[in-house]
Amino acid sequence: MDFKETRKEVQRSFLSARSYTDGFFSLICPDSFYERPVPERHRFIFYLGHLEAFDWNMVCYEDLGLKSSQPELDELFAFGIDPPPGQLPQDRSSEWPSVPEVRQYNKEVRRIIDENIKDISEVKLQVALEHRLMHFETLTYILHHLSNDQKTLSYLPKKLEGFSANHSMIHIPGGFATLGKNPGNGFGWDNEFGEHQVMVPPFAIEKYKVTNGQFLEFVKEGVNPPLFWVDRKGKWFCRTVFGEVPLPLDWPVYVTHQEATAYAQWVRKYLPTEAQYHRAAYGTPDGRERPYPWGTKPPSDMGIGEIDFRRWDPVPVSATPELDSAFNVSQLLGNGWEWTSTPFRPFEGFKPFSFYPRYSSRFFDDVHFVLKGASWQTESRLMRRSFRNWFRETYPYVYAGFRCVEA
Repeated sequence: MDFKETRKEVQRSFLSARSYTDGFFSLICPDSFYERPVPERHRFIFYLGHLEAFDWNMVCYEDLGLKSSQPELDELFAFGIDPPPGQLPQDRSSEWPSVPEVRQYNKEVRRIIDENIKDISEVKLQVALEHRLMHFETLTYILHHLSNDQKTLSYLPKKLEGFSANHSMIHIPGGFATLGKNPGNGFGWDNEFGEHQVMVPPFAIEKYKVTNGQFLEFVKEGVNPPLFWVDRKGKWFCRTVFGEVPLPLDWPVYVTHQEATAYAQWVRKYLPTEAQYHRAAYGTPDGRERPYPWGTKPPSDMGIGEIDFRRWDPVPVSATPELDSAFNVSQLLGNGWEWTSTPFRPFEGFKPFSFYPRYSSRFFDDVHFVLKGASWQTESRLMRRSFRNWFRETYPYVYAGFRCVEA
């Protein structure tokens, strides 16, 4: 069962989330807000205004019926983008408002929301909260590709040793996996609803996520390296958020769905389905299911899912045995999302949010695939069992790894 918050707790979390994103924007040099490090995404200036514009459009306009003093900015910052390959945005930096103008807009939106927060419906407040937290992770991987001289922080990862990783396959006995959730069982996005059980036949799954070291053997066969890798005179380095380090062979490799699928085929295995992931992560030998792979403690009690600006990179795949599932599968939450072979589609009985009808439905196109789990930049409330992430199969920027399965 999901953890349910009181109204006051949701309000506190909503207000606290602002400090996370404010802290993030302080990492960008003032003259770099018009940069676009990821060609498929907007410039930073858009995101500076988008979070408050979303809150205004979702809460002040839709929920409270308040009249805007700057409707042109409400519209300009309303929607993000997910262009098909080859259809990149063509806007110029001169087309966007100044940073001071956007900050003043944000200040006014926050003032109005804070004055009316007691009148905002709880579901709209949850939507605004989780939307902001999801964007924190999106913004991090965009920042990842911004030039280091355009960031205000200098940081390189501390060496964290893992146990020796025995990349074995773990047998998972057949059994039921519960996907989705029922209304009334805590907040969820529209694509999460429709709780149902799936009978999963026996299979074997890798104990650990596929590492850089394992994928390097695939690259030696002639395939292209992942986006996060850099070849420096024949030596491989990894792009971290704040600089390059010699390729950590025991970190999980971050790749596209296509690259993950190709590797799985190379080793004569395949990617797990969403149901297989659930069975390995939340199932137990006695047939019961857990809210988290390790048990019932919330992620924050396990040292993950906290946005504290202290860690900006992965850890070795074997570094956190305390997070193992009941079947001893490691890091199914944290240290990288995990690609599945399941196209992003609705569960039976899907009903879009009436106030946000295209949130999920515009991506039910069989070119976006479900990711499960979480990365090191995923906030703990997004680590609930029913949460589903999704991206286009060729999208290379996400902190998304994988592991292989076999029948």
